[in-house]
Amino acid sequence: EGVQQDEAMAVEFYMKAAMQGQTESRYNLGCFEGEKGSHDRAVRHWLISAKMGKEQSLEGIKKFFMAGLATKEQYAEALKGYQD
Repeated sequence: EGVQQDEAMAVEFYMKAAMQGQTESRYNLGCFEGEKGSHDRAVRHWLISAKMGKEQSLEGIKKFFMAGLATKEQYAEALKGYQD
């Protein structure tokens, strides 16, 4: 019941919003990619939004780093970008 979900359309709208600098959309794209198993793509999205001040993205990269899914360099870059 309720509204049918369309993941492809959601991703398309998130991408458009992310390209306009919307950090929440960039974070959501990272989550979507992470759930699909595209860890490198997830980290790239989160790096961008962490550098824009999105703390959840920094935490996502930290979790991936702790699980061996992101490099120390990626986590360091996200941390530095978030703090700047």
